[in-house]
Amino acid sequence: MFVSHLACPKCQAVYASEKIVQLCACGAPLLVEYDLDQVKNAMSKDALHRRAPDLWRYRELLPVKDEENIVSLGEGMTPLLPMKNLGTKVNLPRLYLKDEGIIPSGTFKARGATVGVSRAKELGVKVLAMPTNGNAGAAWAVYCAPAGIKAVIVMPEDAPPIPRGECAIAGAQLYLVKGLISDAGKIVAQAVAENGWFDASTLKEPYRIEGKKTMGLEIAEQFKWELPDVILYPTGGGVGIIGIYKALQELKAIGWIEGKLPRLVAVQSQGCAPIVKAWEANATESVFWEGAQTLAFGITVPKAIGDFLVLDAIYKTDGCAIAVSDDEILEAEAMLAASEGTFVCPEGAATLSAALKLAAQGWIKPDDRVVLLNTGSGLKYPETVQISPPVLNPGDTLPGV
Repeated sequence: MFVSHLACPKCQAVYASEKIVQLCACGAPLLVEYDLDQVKNAMSKDALHRRAPDLWRYRELLPVKDEENIVSLGEGMTPLLPMKNLGTKVNLPRLYLKDEGIIPSGTFKARGATVGVSRAKELGVKVLAMPTNGNAGAAWAVYCAPAGIKAVIVMPEDAPPIPRGECAIAGAQLYLVKGLISDAGKIVAQAVAENGWFDASTLKEPYRIEGKKTMGLEIAEQFKWELPDVILYPTGGGVGIIGIYKALQELKAIGWIEGKLPRLVAVQSQGCAPIVKAWEANATESVFWEGAQTLAFGITVPKAIGDFLVLDAIYKTDGCAIAVSDDEILEAEAMLAASEGTFVCPEGAATLSAALKLAAQGWIKPDDRVVLLNTGSGLKYPETVQISPPVLNPGDTLPGV
């Protein structure tokens, strides 16, 4: 392991990495810092090609010291699919989809869970608690089971039913709250303070982001270290977009990539768009979004603790933030399935809606290489597809098509 320390991106305070630390004393999230000179000497592209096709292939840039502590279900190296049919149709011929729907637990949350749980195990954590909109809690519960860590999960009662079942069957202690993820977060914070549990809330521990950043590492490797022009990411807590930016910075520091970084786009729903509102105001932090509601449940985060990091990543890459409607999300979900056979989650579909809007505005050019990040399988959201097929009687004949 080449971790040097934990660092606060706000006040620049430094913390030892071998102790359990949640947030900086100033209240900001902590980031894992590496001795990148040592990483550069220890890691090579040639060696990478000989490793297993999972995210632990990047172990020099991950924070687990002893490989015996790694809890893995084979996550990572998800496909980067060229959207040839759809791209031709919408005049974006270099359109790609990074599909996280085939990862264990069915969403990109497995990336943060495998690294976060592995590091928690290494640090001796016995009980962890977290608020969730559903999929993160499900993923952490699934990984906590083989790690021997007790998981306490609190999610809104309106959360999709499938993640609830995943938590329950994995043996987590599951609670539902009448409210939003922010309400669940307050309940978890109180329990953590009273019981001394490890707080696995988004960015309240430093290691989830290290798992999420592997999406950026994979995109760079899958494009043979030549980066795309634009990456669109569905943004709730924003850990993914922060992680991708961190990954690309680290790759640049060790000399594996060169030139301008991709423009990062934070995609939100019009029913909950605090990052978009902040970006439009050229602000460095967001304001709590009242009355948040959208069918893209995973990005219903009224106020992200790492909002300033999301906005910084957008500004530093000349990116942007954009909101789309629920109707546009459903339309994009159907377009992706009908054109490419990819059944994506609503959050992932939102990135296509955003790309089409930005292309219509001229912000995305036809010759840009564009990556949509689908964060999960549409199979986890069956309620987004309403069908009424005709019913046949035995002996009926099928009409022509």
